[in-house]
Amino acid sequence: MTSEVDGGDFSPANVVRILVSTDNHLGFAEKHGTRGEDSFLAFEEVLRTAKEQRADFLLLGGDLFHDNKPSRNTTFRCMSLLRKYCFGDDPVSVHFCSDPGKVFDGDNLTVNYMDPFLSISLPIFTIHGNHDDPTGSLGPKQLSSVDLLHSAGMLNYFGKAYDSKSISIEPILLRKGTSCIALYGLGNVRDERLYTTWKDEKNVQWKRPQGADVVDPEAWFNIFVLHQNRVQRGSTHHVTESMLPSWLDFVIWGHEHECRIDLEGGTDGPVITQPGSSVATSMTEGESKEKCVGLLEVFQDQFKWTKLPLKNVRKFHIDDVVLSEQSSLHPAKPMEVEAFLHAKVEQMLIDAETEFDRIGPILDERLRQPLIRLRVDYSGGFEIVSPQRFGQEYIGRIANSSDILLFHKRKASPTPRRQFIKGMLSDIQRAENDQEDVQVPDLVRKLLEKQENLEILPVSGLNRYSFIRGNQSV
Repeated sequence: MTSEVDGGDFSPANVVRILVSTDNHLGFAEKHGTRGEDSFLAFEEVLRTAKEQRADFLLLGGDLFHDNKPSRNTTFRCMSLLRKYCFGDDPVSVHFCSDPGKVFDGDNLTVNYMDPFLSISLPIFTIHGNHDDPTGSLGPKQLSSVDLLHSAGMLNYFGKAYDSKSISIEPILLRKGTSCIALYGLGNVRDERLYTTWKDEKNVQWKRPQGADVVDPEAWFNIFVLHQNRVQRGSTHHVTESMLPSWLDFVIWGHEHECRIDLEGGTDGPVITQPGSSVATSMTEGESKEKCVGLLEVFQDQFKWTKLPLKNVRKFHIDDVVLSEQSSLHPAKPMEVEAFLHAKVEQMLIDAETEFDRIGPILDERLRQPLIRLRVDYSGGFEIVSPQRFGQEYIGRIANSSDILLFHKRKASPTPRRQFIKGMLSDIQRAENDQEDVQVPDLVRKLLEKQENLEILPVSGLNRYSFIRGNQSV
């Protein structure tokens, strides 16, 4: 596999063009007077970009909806956009080679663009995320809001894990000319459960292409789209990049909202892209990065990946300030502190306007109001400024005028003993991940080796006592 597209029989008729987007979160903040349209404007640009780039299909990485039970307004807006951009008379050049009963759930007998009663010009394939995952219902099976769109023939929903303790991943097989795509998908599964099934119990089975209509399995370009944590949050285990099969060619990682769309990995395993969300749903550093989609062009075993920035997204600027480091400020002069913060926000507004002017025409002028977050460290005796009162001046200029400021204090430095205990716990966690045995005497020795010897019981005696008590408890 290479990332340069060339070859003797190269022609557009043999190149599969896939537009990739994840975490669209339709309906986020839909009742907000300023930000209510953000998710729909961004998703419409995704659909329009797919048409402009002549994509063979659009691949979504989960969380199409922000709420598990989207409102009627959100559902209506979504269906209207799908009818506008996905229905039409333009032919679809990708041949569907799979058994629909193995890759789709429900009564649909085939992929939507091969349904004789529908006229689809832009197919969409999607998995579910943690926001729109299947939940219990009165019927015999769990359903997602995406199931409704799939049943209506508006998109193709795949990647359901019917039993989280035994997961079988069946690929959607697609062919265009001499290029063959095996599209694997896995909708969101609770991280700890998926880690146990995949890593410990080894009950994740990957089905390779097979059947009368299938060429050599090694000739397929293998794409995998998933929606899981990519970084550890808390003590919960999660899927890691090292767990991915090495025969995968291209991995699309949904759920993480930070845009890391540039390709990573690829040395001993698949290349990975993390497109991130198309709309900011939280005021964090990762959400402030540029929002993008990607165009994947596949010719046989070669591919080309192109980053496409989105224009119709609200700009988000975030910055930090430490009041105690400003020589001109004093805790006894709160008015000067507030004036300083206003000046800082005004400068961030100027930067946002400058960036916005470079974009060009947009769908909605309300997007000109940026998101601004100023994180203020008020350690050293400074007082908090009311964020609501502070934001009154920016109504109509900043989209999140009521929560521009976020005050926090610097955390106290941990004691050497606490640092050591934290490091020891990290060693235990690492040993568990590597499936190594953790011995209590080793932990005791590490804890005491930098301290003075015990006066009543030596370290060796304490270790023997721990060993005897441990055996008795067993």
